[in-house]
Amino acid sequence: MALHHDDSSTLAEQANARTTAQGVLDQRDGTEHDQHGHDHDADHEDGHDHSHGFDWAEAARIAFVALAAVAAWFKLWEPFTAVSVIGVVGLVVGGWPILKEAFENILERRMTMELSMTIAIVAAAAIGQFFTALIITLFVLVAEVLEGLTVGRGRKAIRDLLEFLPREVSVRRSGAIQAVSAEELRIGDAILVAPGGRIPVDGTVLSGHSFVDESRITGESMPTEKTADTHVFAGSINQSGALEIRAERIGRDTSYGKIIEAVEHAERSRAPVQRLADRLAGYLVYFALGAAALTYLITRDIVSTISVIIVAGACGIAAGTPLAILGGIGRCARLGAIVKGGVHLETLGRVNMVVIDKTGTLTFGRPEVQRVVSSGSAGAGEILDAAASAELRSEHPLGKAVVAYVRGLGRPITEPERFDYTPGRGITARVDGATVLVGNAALMQDGGVAVPSSLRHDKEAASDVFVARNGQILGVVAVSDTVRPEAKGAIDALNKMGIRTLLLTGDSRAVADAVARQLGITEIVAEALPEEKLARIRGFVKGDGRVVAMVGDGVNDAPALVAASVGVAMGSGTDVARESADVVLLGNDLVRFVETLRMARRVRRTIWQNFAGTLAVDALGIVLAACGLLGPLLAAFIHVSSEMTFILNSARLLPRRSHKSDGTTV
Repeated sequence: MALHHDDSSTLAEQANARTTAQGVLDQRDGTEHDQHGHDHDADHEDGHDHSHGFDWAEAARIAFVALAAVAAWFKLWEPFTAVSVIGVVGLVVGGWPILKEAFENILERRMTMELSMTIAIVAAAAIGQFFTALIITLFVLVAEVLEGLTVGRGRKAIRDLLEFLPREVSVRRSGAIQAVSAEELRIGDAILVAPGGRIPVDGTVLSGHSFVDESRITGESMPTEKTADTHVFAGSINQSGALEIRAERIGRDTSYGKIIEAVEHAERSRAPVQRLADRLAGYLVYFALGAAALTYLITRDIVSTISVIIVAGACGIAAGTPLAILGGIGRCARLGAIVKGGVHLETLGRVNMVVIDKTGTLTFGRPEVQRVVSSGSAGAGEILDAAASAELRSEHPLGKAVVAYVRGLGRPITEPERFDYTPGRGITARVDGATVLVGNAALMQDGGVAVPSSLRHDKEAASDVFVARNGQILGVVAVSDTVRPEAKGAIDALNKMGIRTLLLTGDSRAVADAVARQLGITEIVAEALPEEKLARIRGFVKGDGRVVAMVGDGVNDAPALVAASVGVAMGSGTDVARESADVVLLGNDLVRFVETLRMARRVRRTIWQNFAGTLAVDALGIVLAACGLLGPLLAAFIHVSSEMTFILNSARLLPRRSHKSDGTTV
């Protein structure tokens, strides 16, 4: 049931007005309208906008109807025998909002519960049962307020997001620190965040050292250490030291802005299950009116007929469904997953197959030294020192990985006296008067260096970097991408949920097999080009009828992300991947993705619980009322109590507020 409509600006627009620099906003306005102009569902066309909360006008109306009901029961003032004056006045005052909405629904050719309740109220009054009519009106008004307060809790959670970002920011400009409004921020600004301050942008730390609470963004409960060159999210809290941050994303482009926009869009959009809920609500009203007509034709009992109309209620479905979707999207945001609409959350709840890219998704996407194997003539330190000196000037990813590893060990690196790079082979360098070769087996062969078979690992996923000095092999440094530590647990959890998993990568078969073996993935498609990835996904979705979630992070994953039932992008992935995806994982944590899947299933389960419960209560109530076992008052009580039960069932999904030691809430 609904009495009011909220015509205020959307929360996403409010967030934009507060946090987006005007220049960036002006550049994006045209594309935003083009991108979202097709979303005709943004107008709350379901007629169940429970956006209002409790106010004094409603309280006065409820109190007046309650007093009128008491007066009608005790017949305090009845100047006319046929009509209760107090009852009529009470019905006019209390029933006006219900009657007004029912009339609007008739004009829009929509069958809603307001119309059926209006018929019941008028019918009860017509046969002189003014007390019954007033009690029905009172139940409807009280239920409407309770629904408004319940749904308002969900919307208040969004408003809390808006109030969290700072309105004034300290920025270093022209060598001086000045305070500017958040609306005046520009990309590239150096922003100073004091201990206890809230970070207003997504960016990179320029200087400083601190621990940052990112629980609002990634769901990570423990503070994250931040030093130079590490990334920070808008909406997180700087806990200890001061940080200077370069602004890279502002306003709606930040992770925080995306969360607000996603939740707001979910509130405005209508998933297929929500459309089903609206249709079912209409069908229940038709069924109740038909059952009432049949009851009257058979029994000629107007009281039983009215009871049939009263007991049938579908507002628990119509209001509970969007509330469940809103709560689910809010919970997913707390988990560090931005779901870009209710339709995608519903699809997530039906996913039975997950296709995962490797690089940047299951792995970090950067080569790291895995092990050092000596030929027997040199120690690991000696091998690393020779390799790092030769690779010091190299731009090759494997060379950079070796240098970074040695520096991480705190070992000094000697500058090479001479440096020569042979494409496809490796490096020949002069270090401390010795000739050092660092590269693949082909380089060793060209230099006349014998490589024992014990150092060759052709079947391994790692890239072997051989190291030789003055014609003698020292050993091999194995470099490979590193599997994310949480990936194994995520894959195990997907398997326990009965979800089929497939590794789909453009990397070599040896690398794919090694990663799959570590994670327990049995289905592998390797050396797949972007067009093959797209074809595979289309085959699963259209050919096999699977509900597929594709998880990726690169430009080459974008077509497959779009073709999948639901596309999931890693937050550290490319802009193209994030824009193409339906879900973005801010913290790059696959465990969060599994938790998001669980939440989507819980939302879907809650909605279907409401569906089944409403149908059962209505069917039983209509039968009892038709048989004369249910009077109008008890019918109204059952209607309202069942409606609130199902709405509260959905409200369990709303994010809970927990107070932190610094006084903030999450």
